[in-house]
Amino acid sequence: MATTAMLGAAAVGSGLVPPIGCVSTRPDFAPVALAGFDELVFGGHELVDTSLLKRAEQLVHARVVPPGLPALVESDLRAADEEIRLSPMATAGDQRSAIGDVITDLEDFRRRLELDTVVVINVSSTEAPIPYGLPQHASLRALLRALDEGTAALPDSSMYAYAALSADCPYVDFTPSTGARLPALAELAAERRMPYAGHDGKTGETLVKSVLAPMFAQRALRPLSWSGTNLLGGGDGATLAEPGRADSKIQSKRRMLAEIFDHETHDAVHIHNVPDLGDWKTAWDHIMFEGFLGVRMTMQFTWQGCDSALAAPLVLDLARFVAAAHRAGRHGPLSDLAFFFKDPLGTREHGLDRQYERLVHWAHGLGGESA
Repeated sequence: MATTAMLGAAAVGSGLVPPIGCVSTRPDFAPVALAGFDELVFGGHELVDTSLLKRAEQLVHARVVPPGLPALVESDLRAADEEIRLSPMATAGDQRSAIGDVITDLEDFRRRLELDTVVVINVSSTEAPIPYGLPQHASLRALLRALDEGTAALPDSSMYAYAALSADCPYVDFTPSTGARLPALAELAAERRMPYAGHDGKTGETLVKSVLAPMFAQRALRPLSWSGTNLLGGGDGATLAEPGRADSKIQSKRRMLAEIFDHETHDAVHIHNVPDLGDWKTAWDHIMFEGFLGVRMTMQFTWQGCDSALAAPLVLDLARFVAAAHRAGRHGPLSDLAFFFKDPLGTREHGLDRQYERLVHWAHGLGGESA
């Protein structure tokens, strides 16, 4: 996903391809001052040393990227490669040191490249859920004490959220991992007056559900069960084959129906790793619903798509919108970005049409001065 986003930004910014799939380029957002695709620069942390150009070639082989396109943006990929570092989470001796290393890297990245805003977006592998009731997560003071004593137990996504907010960088969690979703980190964001957004990018099956579920509710039909089977390969498939990590994704995907319907619906989500699918995924949903006079009916749909191609433009949208929010002085959870997430922060609205209306209204309030 990260490689597709970086390659795509370079290709769109150079006028080589149209920005299909990028919500922020719709006419509704023309009055909003957003950074141009050619103004975006990239860096990141990785656990492996495979070059972006090599990854782009793999994406060509997987039919995600058009043949010949990586060569046309090779200079952009090499420039981004120069800003990719080994994650301190893999080398630091304790969490305090790892967080400090990330803060130093972010501040150095911003200073060297003379950047207006650095937005940190988590697109790493899904983590297993953590207990939210740990005392060290309840307040910033308690978390600082745990870090100082070497007893902190933050997942990697939350360490990056801590580092980003401390370095005055907005944070976005495109995964269902914990990230900034802890009271201590909400307190830190308020103290630093930093915006943050999440969780779990809405790219495929759940995107369709966010259109269909409100349809049933508004039509006064009563879904009795909604079962979804997800087949996926690649890194996501391998990651979600682990039950603990799959739990995070399943919890995120199931939250919507409970919020939309005023009755209990049997909601089953199944995730299966099919390695041969690679970067492609298939979702099949079966809905049984009750109509007038108790007549039972069914609806089924199949969604097949390329995960990276669906997610990458939304990552670029979020970078542009969150940077604009930061410049406008917005801080705290950006609930108006719910349109992009399965499990949005700060709102219980899951209907896609209403989320889009909120997004447009919010974006227009950011101002139209030059970025």
